[in-house]
Amino acid sequence: MDECGSRIRRRVSVRKRNRPSLGTIFATPTAAELKPSNEEETEEEKAGSRRRKTVGVQPLENNDSEEDMFGDYDSFSENSFLAQVVDLEQKYMQLPENRKHDTDFATEDLCSESIKHNRVSITTVGSFTELKMEEHTKNQSGHEDVSIELGADLLYELPSSQVLYFGNVQNSSNDFGDQSTKERDCSSASLKTVNEELPNNSVEQPQQINASSNVRTSSDVNRRKSLKDHLKSAMTGNAKAQTPMFSRTKQLKETLLSEEINVAKKTIESSSDDLGPFYSLPSKVRDLYVQFKGIEKLYEWQHTCLTLNSVQERKNLIYSLPTSGGKTLVAEILMLQELLCRRKDVLMILPYVAIVQEKISGLSSFGIELGFFVEEYAGSKGKFPPIKRREKKSLYIATIEKGHGLVNSLIETGRISSLGLVVVDELHMIGEGSRGAILEMTLAKLLYTSKTTQIIGMSATLNNVEDLQEFLQAEYYTSQFRPVELKEYLKINDSICEVDSKAENGMTFSRLLNYKYSDTLKKMDPDHLVALVTEVIPNYSCLVFCPTKKNCENVAEMICTFLSKEYMKHKEKEKQEVIKNLKNISSGNLCPVLKRTIPLGVAYHHSGLTSDERKLLEEAYSTGVLCLLTCTSTLAAGVNLPARRVILRAPYVAKEFLKRNQYKQMIGRAGRAGIDSVGESILILQEKDKQQVLDLISRPLENCYSHLVQESTKGIQTLFLSLVGLKIATNLHDIYHFMSGTFFGVQQKILLKEKSLWEITVESLRYLIEKGLLQKDTILTEKGRMQKDALCEFKEEFQYSFHITRLGRASFKGTIDLAYCDILYRDLKKGLEGLVLESLLHLIYLTTPYDMAFQRDPDWMIYFRQFSQLSPAEQNAAALVGVSENYIGKKASGQAIKKKVDKNIVNRLYLSFILYTLLKETNIWNVSEKFNMPRGYVQNLLTAAATFSSCVLHFCEELEEFWVYRALLVELTKKLTYCVKAELIPLMEVTGVLEGRAKQLYNGGYKSLAHLANADPEVLIRTIDHLSRRQAKQIVSSAKMLLHEKAEALQEEVEELLRLPSDFPGIVASPSVKA
Repeated sequence: MDECGSRIRRRVSVRKRNRPSLGTIFATPTAAELKPSNEEETEEEKAGSRRRKTVGVQPLENNDSEEDMFGDYDSFSENSFLAQVVDLEQKYMQLPENRKHDTDFATEDLCSESIKHNRVSITTVGSFTELKMEEHTKNQSGHEDVSIELGADLLYELPSSQVLYFGNVQNSSNDFGDQSTKERDCSSASLKTVNEELPNNSVEQPQQINASSNVRTSSDVNRRKSLKDHLKSAMTGNAKAQTPMFSRTKQLKETLLSEEINVAKKTIESSSDDLGPFYSLPSKVRDLYVQFKGIEKLYEWQHTCLTLNSVQERKNLIYSLPTSGGKTLVAEILMLQELLCRRKDVLMILPYVAIVQEKISGLSSFGIELGFFVEEYAGSKGKFPPIKRREKKSLYIATIEKGHGLVNSLIETGRISSLGLVVVDELHMIGEGSRGAILEMTLAKLLYTSKTTQIIGMSATLNNVEDLQEFLQAEYYTSQFRPVELKEYLKINDSICEVDSKAENGMTFSRLLNYKYSDTLKKMDPDHLVALVTEVIPNYSCLVFCPTKKNCENVAEMICTFLSKEYMKHKEKEKQEVIKNLKNISSGNLCPVLKRTIPLGVAYHHSGLTSDERKLLEEAYSTGVLCLLTCTSTLAAGVNLPARRVILRAPYVAKEFLKRNQYKQMIGRAGRAGIDSVGESILILQEKDKQQVLDLISRPLENCYSHLVQESTKGIQTLFLSLVGLKIATNLHDIYHFMSGTFFGVQQKILLKEKSLWEITVESLRYLIEKGLLQKDTILTEKGRMQKDALCEFKEEFQYSFHITRLGRASFKGTIDLAYCDILYRDLKKGLEGLVLESLLHLIYLTTPYDMAFQRDPDWMIYFRQFSQLSPAEQNAAALVGVSENYIGKKASGQAIKKKVDKNIVNRLYLSFILYTLLKETNIWNVSEKFNMPRGYVQNLLTAAATFSSCVLHFCEELEEFWVYRALLVELTKKLTYCVKAELIPLMEVTGVLEGRAKQLYNGGYKSLAHLANADPEVLIRTIDHLSRRQAKQIVSSAKMLLHEKAEALQEEVEELLRLPSDFPGIVASPSVKA
């Protein structure tokens, strides 16, 4: 491309006096037409034989009226430029080959044909504007040319209406095949003037056309006036609008990407073995993986997996590899294929909120570059049903619970077919309690309602894959690949033995620990932890898994007691920054244990920390500032924090002996790809546990078993309620048929001993009817009666179909645990009788999670102290729910109580006190000290309350009598979700920005979402303490993504409002008009 290619040319016509006929536009010019008119000769004389003429720039006058904004430009009168446009448009449309074109396109094309000679070139440079005018030989149609040249990446000081109009004109001109336009010489001389808006008289105005117009019909006049008013109004508004930036380079890149996506789409649809530039994706995707993640080449197993016939044929797939094997990358490539090439939405289900937020941050950059949305569905975030995008597609990243709600809403609105792919990480969680039951329900509904949605499941710890294959109707791929070799060791007394499956007892002796221990150290550290960790730190990283949270803190302190002061010198300045930032995010507070351990590069990590603290410590560990974390088993299933050496303090999680799956997850953190050549795991055991440990390391992984029936109110009963509510299955036969296709249905022979699947189905439906959530409906058809004869013992139930009640629909929509739905209804109904709105306490009580009331008993002295400090209105709220100060006083003093009080209500009100205090003070540290509770527990309570508040809101939306709660709960949910001052909420909407980081950003001048979206990551790094380049880029990308989502939602809302209704009376809407 030549140097002129960096300029964007815009062409605009200035209408001359003599209007040509259609014949002169399309016919070859005659000699008479080529001869210039007298007026043109006069103008040429004034121009000095085509010499360049500098136009004087005069101050711009203020215009108070919209009528005056256009100065001396062509008027809007009968004989105006617009009148000529309409006239030409009418004639143009009469041509047979052009009747099919829309009026707007015809007008634009004719306008573009009138563009010729007199070139104005304006280039913005610094604070100056170059203005140059040059007259050329008149062309065959007797018009002047005005060409505007624009610096490719600079702001262009013209009203946006004109800039956009010029772009349309150029495109229309190209469509007409105007080959006569030549590129101007980029080095043309020009005179510089002050950079300001051009005054009205800075360019010679076209002479007014005095020729009388033809007589037109009234309909033509009205039509012209409508067009005239519309254009005048649009130009008036747009002239005041902010001028957009045009980048030739960006346009070319977007065009290239669009072309590559089209090619990739065709490749995927064809049966060819040619996978295109990057596994049927544009080459830009490969470049982005190098840029954002440093991935230049895929592992061999990844290539094999992506090229499997089952993957190419879009069959369901389960694949299993060891931890750190690179499973996620394969899923990401498949998701990008679906989003970009097949133009379908994608759902990715992850087990924990922290992992959802980590994935959102990582993929937002891809979304910005490749043109798709990344939406978070976790906690109280997520819209049901999701916004229906007409152009860009969405990648929904959700927790298990939110993923279930999302699928339900898509089925209900008839949009489930828009979901092209569902990816499930940690598929083995389908066998873990109530969360496993919810995951099973989600997948079963997908299989039953959408035959076009592909399901991909991945896990590092799967054993009974055959059952899962049968359930998901999936192919299976597995590999034992690990990018870094893992060596497993066992430590018994002073001996370290390597795990060896070929050896007789499963292990072979490796070495003796050689570390000089003092008598004091032997008593404090009988397991030689100090010796094991000092072999790798501070130059390499180490994780120590401990059975309990308290043990984590004790081990961290013990290790630091015996580390030499030399460890303090390693990255000393960075460690002081970590301490400083921990204080900042905790309002000046700092855990005394962390204060002692961090200077030595050691910290503990468990759920007792706030999410802000955990995130900061994880960042410090990832960057090598901290070299040792003592942690609980939850870290193994959470965010990815690999280490050179992983030590298991004991073969226990709390008081339960370690499971094979848990063991594999923990040791899987050993070995960092690209950093370590080998990873080591060491399990410390006592002689009494030796045999159990030998069994642990040799036995296969535990099987996955369905919990759908075991978790009745959260499992099978919730499933049946949603099946009827979504009209997936509304009679006993259909419901039973659905159950046969679930994971539980596949395993029923193993799981059911006393009752059959049919009996369990009937019992669950009876429970829902008794609870008032379902009702029996009409009698079935003759076919149904014939089927029920074979099962005469259930004749009564088989005759009926079912429909969902109002309470049932509210419970289903709110995803309320069916064990509590009737209690919630009673509490809300009772609240209407005397809802106390002088404070938030009563409302908070109604949204305090029921299940958390069982987890912890109150400290009665603290309870009484807090109760006595309540205002009269707050005491009234407590009395309304059934708790008196007298009762709390007697419990605090240890007196016997004769009056029976519901313990659950008392406990729940205590949790409400914690939440109420937290909303007033917004300081977790103060609240945790006041109630003598771990700050992590207080924050978990807050998160659970925000989620439950959102559920109660959806519950109330389905019940008309609870209308009063709706507006109240919207605001309360927002308060519980963020629990910060109002000015920080916009910043905390960005994924990964927690309270501490939001305060830093706000104090640094970044006070809104728009500020973050337009921030320079390099400036952010210099402005915000302890912010890595990777984190800065992720914050900016996430903010851009969120801003784009909001803008797109508003734009689509406007288009929806302006669209002609499909059921408009008397009009048969075309497919393009239908919503």
